[in-house]
Amino acid sequence: MMLSPLVRYLTRYVALAYVLVLVIVPVGLILWRTFAPGVGAFFSSITTPAAVSALQLSLLVVAIVVPLNVVFGVPTALVLARNKFRGKSVLQAVIDLPFAVSPVVVGVALILLWGTAGALGFVENSLGFKIIFGLPGIVLASIFVTVPFVIREVEPVLHELGTDQEEAASTLGAQWWQTFWRITLPSIRWGLTYGIVLTIARTLGEFGAVAFDDQSGRVRHRLRELRREQRLLAAEREAVLEMADDLIEHGERADAPADLRHRMAHEARGIAFDQKYFGAFGGVHRTIGQFARQAQFARGGLAF
Repeated sequence: MMLSPLVRYLTRYVALAYVLVLVIVPVGLILWRTFAPGVGAFFSSITTPAAVSALQLSLLVVAIVVPLNVVFGVPTALVLARNKFRGKSVLQAVIDLPFAVSPVVVGVALILLWGTAGALGFVENSLGFKIIFGLPGIVLASIFVTVPFVIREVEPVLHELGTDQEEAASTLGAQWWQTFWRITLPSIRWGLTYGIVLTIARTLGEFGAVAFDDQSGRVRHRLRELRREQRLLAAEREAVLEMADDLIEHGERADAPADLRHRMAHEARGIAFDQKYFGAFGGVHRTIGQFARQAQFARGGLAF
């Protein structure tokens, strides 16, 4: 069907306007707001300890997720492309499920499954292996959201490739691994490469969540330290108060020995110092409350 020049130009300009409004303008605004304070401020913000730690963690997650997706994605694509079996359509739907599920739902599901009160909570409670709010939880969430990329990029290539070359290699006496290494893998290399690129991009796209998780982890660690300090201070304060009660009780006795009165004076001076020391108790309590609010915000905002 031949289109008139007016229709062709109109279609071209509509497509360009669509890309301009939905892609170029938002990206341009992001870049402008990023570098508005200056290049120095930009580099200062990305070289903070939290940003560097989050970037290192993201790269580590990429190094773990990409090989796992390749190792399990290519065989799954081969099974789907080369075989017909009952439940194939269900497996296809399960593979496409991450495209339709919100990351928030994924995070809640992982917490309900691997959390301390979840179905598999014994892994952390009994074995001491932390899943949620740690590297394993980030890896599990990243694998879930990226598993379709390699499969969906390799499977169409396998359908287009067919089985003629593989059957010819098998007829000539090639083993299955020789057929895969010399025929199948070179034929799917571009689809596999594109799937790997999408996996890396999707995993690195969670950099903000990883940075927030890293910061919330620091807050939780500091909160545990402050609560431990609070318990120690409370125990020592109770001991000091009991000692003060004993001194008061003995001081009221007129027949108290001289050495006891001397020890009472010494302990009284110690109590004065301890009371000054425990004056910081309220400050510690307020600090704990502040960190508790930050930790609660972190737990509510981070769901992968």
